[in-house]
Amino acid sequence: MGLLTGAASLTRFAVEGDLPSSPWDFIAEQIKRHSFRDIDDTLDEYSVGWVSVANMFDSSFAYASYAAGDYVVLTLRVDERRVSPAVLKKFCQKEEERIKREQQIPRLARSARTEIRERLHAELLRKSPPIPATYDLCWNLADGVVLFFSTSKKAVALLEDLFKETFGLALILQIPWLVGQRVATGEAQRNFDSLQAAVLL
Repeated sequence: MGLLTGAASLTRFAVEGDLPSSPWDFIAEQIKRHSFRDIDDTLDEYSVGWVSVANMFDSSFAYASYAAGDYVVLTLRVDERRVSPAVLKKFCQKEEERIKREQQIPRLARSARTEIRERLHAELLRKSPPIPATYDLCWNLADGVVLFFSTSKKAVALLEDLFKETFGLALILQIPWLVGQRVATGEAQRNFDSLQAAVLL
């Protein structure tokens, strides 16, 4: 589930670092530089980049802007070609049996089996359509907070890498303690400063 759905799971981050003096020009340039590149008509195995939150096929943001007031709203799109291990094993065994019958030998050498596996993996990968995955995010520039609409560890790692590569800024995962420190003021802030970690048995 994502930003435009009624309910969603999300991960909260604080942005560490400062944007340039003209942040929107910088953001526009960097999003364009790191926008998603389609691999449907190529043999590439993997592609990751930014697309519009309203349309996963809009990597030029022709239909919907990523700017909404003080917010940047984007979708992280990942396309990946994969070959099922079970499918690869099936085709490898089939090819090994064909070669053994053809050459009238009881078994193949390890190097021959490795060559068959690598060749068939490449062939199956070329025939496999890329599988897309999308993850929405909302970045509040005023508060320096990013809401990422996924809790998947793999997706979070992808976001941290692409965000750093795109904007040169680090994302710091906000656990409840850090969120409390961030929003606390006055007496509550002083209480936080006096608290110590404890082990609960």
